[in-house]
Amino acid sequence: VFTFARLRYPSFGDGSGRRRGWGGGKWTTDYPDAELNFSYRLQQLTSLQTNPNGAVVDIVAEQMRHYPFIYVIEPGHIDISEEQAKIMRDYMLNGGFIMVDDFWGDDEWEQFHVALKMIWPDRDYVELELEHEIFHMVFDLPVKPQIPSVGIAMGGRFRGFTHEWSKPGSETPHFRAVYDDKKRICMLICFNTDLGDGWEEEGTDPWYFQTFSEKYAYPLGINIVMYALTH
Repeated sequence: VFTFARLRYPSFGDGSGRRRGWGGGKWTTDYPDAELNFSYRLQQLTSLQTNPNGAVVDIVAEQMRHYPFIYVIEPGHIDISEEQAKIMRDYMLNGGFIMVDDFWGDDEWEQFHVALKMIWPDRDYVELELEHEIFHMVFDLPVKPQIPSVGIAMGGRFRGFTHEWSKPGSETPHFRAVYDDKKRICMLICFNTDLGDGWEEEGTDPWYFQTFSEKYAYPLGINIVMYALTH
């Protein structure tokens, strides 16, 4: 039975250097509807049995080791320690998979990249091409999708934009992977795209559901989970 696990991590709340506490940080974005809806669709559209109740895990080895897939959302202000970075690295090198999602623009990438190099001081990410199997595991995606938040989508519906227009560098979606020694993706970084909102907001607007949730957010999310569980 698959359980969707979400990582609870520390973050800078406003960019001033003050740590945001555990009570309501960036990690709570789209919680809990994103994983509730995704778990339902995962069971509906595949043969995988799913737990409707997601889990929240701290950066603690004993908690993380029970889940083969862990989701990290809005890490654009993440602020982990060296010890936490090691725990995350060990989790992935021992077979775990981390999916990073929903952060936008050059500034948020730079902040996340600090944490990324703490986790992986001796490894670099690679940009995935559309030909990679993760885009074709269950559903065959014709593009590397940019999935906007519902607010951005509705604002850009008749103007043709799907990115966070107020954040420079957010125009192009990127899917960046870190591989382990067995050439398995152990961290997938979904940058300038927001699968979580595609799951959470599926019922907000029929056009948003048909254009982004049904067409891209669910198919790609299911592909990612199936890759994580079979590699």
